[in-house]
Amino acid sequence: MIKQPPYLKKGDKIAIVCPARKLRTDITAALSLLEEWGLVVIEGKSVHAQYHQFAGDDQLRAEDIQIFLDNPDIKAVIAARGGYGTVRIIDDLDFSMFNKSPKWIVGFSDITVLLSHLTNALNIQSIHGQMPGSFAKGTAKSLETLRKALFGEDLFYTCEHHDLNRRGEAKGILIGGNLSILISLEGSVSQMDYNDKILFLEDVGEREYAIDRMLRMLKRSGKLAGLKGLIIGAFTEIEAEDIPYGETVEQLILEIVKEYDYPVCFGFPVGHIQDNQALVLGKTTRLIVDQQRTSLNYV
Repeated sequence: MIKQPPYLKKGDKIAIVCPARKLRTDITAALSLLEEWGLVVIEGKSVHAQYHQFAGDDQLRAEDIQIFLDNPDIKAVIAARGGYGTVRIIDDLDFSMFNKSPKWIVGFSDITVLLSHLTNALNIQSIHGQMPGSFAKGTAKSLETLRKALFGEDLFYTCEHHDLNRRGEAKGILIGGNLSILISLEGSVSQMDYNDKILFLEDVGEREYAIDRMLRMLKRSGKLAGLKGLIIGAFTEIEAEDIPYGETVEQLILEIVKEYDYPVCFGFPVGHIQDNQALVLGKTTRLIVDQQRTSLNYV
């Protein structure tokens, strides 16, 4: 059974940290919004630190997160941004106290390292959603889904029909995140268990051949065969090939999973986009893909 951290309530203290790259944007407005939700916001040392491209050296970032993982007064830890660097500190973190008293961990992109570790190694739910560094460009709906996820309010997702969708209905635990990060975790204690799961994927700044290669790695290792359903979010800033690749990302994904019979949807509002809606990893969901729309809800 995957454990669910307690939902937040007004007056709760939350922490903001930077497990990866240094923060390059002003997040004052984002912190004010969190305070408007009734939360008391504590900033970690890593929010204002820098060490080359990182938010402080590995030791500082790890110690910063560790303080808030262990502090019982902190009810959620939100990453201010992604980038790269979480994998450098994940094995230095001690989750023993956190495991006894779980709290919500929030982020996306490079923070997929931490979210995947929580799901697989600790069996604890987490939230894939907007971070303070992306609040300014986030849609009102994406921010509202984050608030609802944190406070335990009902969430229901829909997206428009895509011509390449494969219709069907599935029920399973939701896993996923950034494709390239998930691939980088294979073979480690932080890797996802894909069997009987509903998987969502997103990525940014990859070439089409690299996306193809990563997905075929998942297929060859048997990870795609055991899914209950597949949700494809945004694949943005794809670098053009000198010689046209010949397939869109959607087409190559559908070709890779053509032998399986589970539902597949494209264009789901998750990823490096303004409408990056919050998803709760480790929670049981029902996915319905029909000829009119795709819907996802928790059960």
